[in-house]
Amino acid sequence: MLRVEHINLHYGKSQALWGVSLAAAEGAITCVLGRNGVGKTSTLRAITGQHRPSGGRITFDGHDITTMAPAERARRGIAFVPQGREIFPLLTVKENLETGFGVLPRNRRRIDDEIFALFPVLGKMLNRRGGDLSGGQQQQLAIGRAMVTNPKLIVLDEPTEGIQPSIIKDIGNVLKYLRDQRGMAVLLVEQYLDFARELADRILVMDRGQIVLDGAPDKIDEAAIKAHLTV
Repeated sequence: MLRVEHINLHYGKSQALWGVSLAAAEGAITCVLGRNGVGKTSTLRAITGQHRPSGGRITFDGHDITTMAPAERARRGIAFVPQGREIFPLLTVKENLETGFGVLPRNRRRIDDEIFALFPVLGKMLNRRGGDLSGGQQQQLAIGRAMVTNPKLIVLDEPTEGIQPSIIKDIGNVLKYLRDQRGMAVLLVEQYLDFARELADRILVMDRGQIVLDGAPDKIDEAAIKAHLTV
């Protein structure tokens, strides 16, 4: 579904990514682990079109999207759940969900009941402002907003950050559902190894702007992972 090939990325004269390659398969959860500042979010910025790589190639569903604008990537089926959620605090839950309509044709602009089945709290709070929700509820809203676009790939940047354990479990169950029942490709950036091991079909570890480990959860050495996660 998604293939990233040898991408480099610069912020001015500072290089953040060095030849990063990864793939996110249909019907699978791919998890990228690493400490803060090692290039995880920069990788997602390149994939979602927020920052153009200075070298390498990104393909999605058989098409080269390396230079494609973020909105066009969204129309092709890439949904992004950013770090910090970035919901609109003054809009209601319903209005926040409807912001996903922007990339859909008019005849497909609706909020599927499936979203409320997966996140019942959203259905109960449709008219409440996004800023009045708890952090965990805002995270559910951000994932629900991404699902409105009916994506082929959902990209999540640290969705468990600052979230209470019960909602972390709910988010994990939703990601499993999207993989197993919808056949969606899921690309997840995380810092928590236990959460990643429980969900992932493939784990990649980043350090200093590069992929340093790559493998199935039961094949990759846990001690080696932890060595790259500790300061």
